[in-house]
Amino acid sequence: MKTVVLLSLLVFSMELTAQTALDWSDLERGITWRKSDAKKAYPGFLEADFSTKLTDLEGKEVSLIGFLLVLDGSQSVYMLSKNPMASCFFCGNGGPETISEIAFAQKTSFAMDDLITVTGILRLNRDDPTRCYYLIEQAEAFGI
Repeated sequence: MKTVVLLSLLVFSMELTAQTALDWSDLERGITWRKSDAKKAYPGFLEADFSTKLTDLEGKEVSLIGFLLVLDGSQSVYMLSKNPMASCFFCGNGGPETISEIAFAQKTSFAMDDLITVTGILRLNRDDPTRCYYLIEQAEAFGI
């Protein structure tokens, strides 16, 4: 009986700390856009509407596999991309739903175009044109 109780507690505690694995198709299908109101600070900016699945995951730990993009010389601005740099969103291959802004908990040792798994807290950006639509905060990176 003790073994069953301990095993049940172990399984239950693992479920509480496990992150949800996202796939790029979740991000691609989970967003639609509408033009912002002309009275807003950024008229014409496409505001995001997110699927129920993504809205339910906001603020929760997720993981996503992609290519690391390092966007500045000081290596402090990072994104995760569905595609490597030569064919990423910025080069016209895909839309803004194929990248995620990454805020690492600690500086990463991975380099441009490394294929990695990122785990962290999902944030959804609905109306700030200076940020990506998807953000992963308190992120950790793991090599594949």
